[in-house]
Amino acid sequence: MEKKTLPLNESVHALCSRYPELTDILVEIGFPDIVKPGMLNTVGRLMTLPKGAMLKKLDLEQIKEHLRAKGFDPVEPINP
Repeated sequence: MEKKTLPLNESVHALCSRYPELTDILVEIGFPDIVKPGMLNTVGRLMTLPKGAMLKKLDLEQIKEHLRAKGFDPVEPINP
């Protein structure tokens, strides 16, 4: 199974649009508000996973581990 790349600098909205199954995984991880009506289309357009982890006081490394276990490859952006 090929891992699905998740650039951590992309918005949650963009990532969930690319991989719709990611929404349920993010709820499991600790982002239950993502399924509230309109939340993904508003806040999700500005929020990245690292920003969301910081706001929710969740460990980003644990989030990455959970995503890897679900077949995703969370990658840090490369700065030029």
